[in-house]
Amino acid sequence: MTKPKKLKINTLIEVYEDPANLIKQDFNLLVAAKEALVKSYAPYSGFQVAAAAILEDGTVISGANQENAAYPMCLCAEQVCLAAVRSVQPQGKIVAMAITVHNAQNPATQPAAPCGACRQVLSETEDRQQSPVKIIFAGESGEVYVVASAKSLLPLSFNQSFL
Repeated sequence: MTKPKKLKINTLIEVYEDPANLIKQDFNLLVAAKEALVKSYAPYSGFQVAAAAILEDGTVISGANQENAAYPMCLCAEQVCLAAVRSVQPQGKIVAMAITVHNAQNPATQPAAPCGACRQVLSETEDRQQSPVKIIFAGESGEVYVVASAKSLLPLSFNQSFL
């Protein structure tokens, strides 16, 4: 019996103890995401999520989660933001996306990463535009995480090459 080979996957995450230490564009994008929390509709969970994307031309577009009583029909902030980008600028390239959360009952003191479905959609966005999307994610307080590409959050993604 031969031993299986091993595949090691690494993800490099930049960790900022203070959001003020982010580069100006990333800091401003995170502020835009925090401002977009008011767009959230989360009457059931109380867990508000907002995302803001910046395009190559400097345009910032945001979105927030939209809940339904039937939870599987909820819309994640990241996907709402991506849909808004495609509606406003179908050919626009997203350079970065900031994601943040708010929960009055259980404040998030650590970064809240995108769910698996959003990681897949972000990965396919990179495929479509043939360039990476930097992801900046934060809780209500505490550290801020930055990854250079959405694909680093989903290294073994499913893509069109399988179809």
